[in-house]
Amino acid sequence: MLNPVAFHLFGLDVRWYGILIALGVLVALVIAKNLAGRVGGISPESLEDFLILAIPLGVLGARTWYVVFEWDYYSQHLNEIINIRQGGLAIHGGILGGIIAALIFSKRKGYKFLGLADCLAPGLVLAQGIGRWGNFINGEAHGGPTDLPWGILVDGVRVHPTFLYESILDVGIFLFLYFFLFKRRKFSGELFASYGILYSIGRYFIEGLRTDSLWIGPFRTAQVTSLVIIFLSILLILYGRKNTLIDRPGGEK
Repeated sequence: MLNPVAFHLFGLDVRWYGILIALGVLVALVIAKNLAGRVGGISPESLEDFLILAIPLGVLGARTWYVVFEWDYYSQHLNEIINIRQGGLAIHGGILGGIIAALIFSKRKGYKFLGLADCLAPGLVLAQGIGRWGNFINGEAHGGPTDLPWGILVDGVRVHPTFLYESILDVGIFLFLYFFLFKRRKFSGELFASYGILYSIGRYFIEGLRTDSLWIGPFRTAQVTSLVIIFLSILLILYGRKNTLIDRPGGEK
């Protein structure tokens, strides 16, 4: 395992995990601003204001989700609930926090939520792919033993690099959404729904390989959540195909 501490600053450890998350956020912002310029009614500059709302809600959602499903541990270690420096952020909770932020921001600015969501989705999934390398550096989010040549060594055992599987998945989804689907989308929300389906299908199978899953009774939380997201995303696509209005520059429909 690599050293999770990148450098020291004023006596504090600056960890790769945080650096990679910050890098992912900045990359996502650049991509979202680029796409917003090609969507009617959304100011690219205003997305910097959105970030001020989305970051705390995203982190709060990600940590809350993780703590809730690890409550047996945290109920006995309350002082560790706010300690996120070594990991413990669940992506599904972060996405939920981001959706809440987007709903609040859309209402305040008078934007259409689904148009905003389409601008955010490609950058979000790429940020996820970047952030997964923080899991690698922390020695977490890996799978069980494997004989495959691309396995990684953790505590002397060769295991599935599930962080890598998901990072490759995320980058692939980004390329599809950004370079192919955005120009061809037929309704607002199509990128957002497609992201939900593609990511959730991949995450469902990758989660089955992991050794550090959160659980709902006998079921893996991420797998149950993935199935729910797939179902809701399909409903959004079916709705969108019946209501094909799409936001374009200049208000063109």
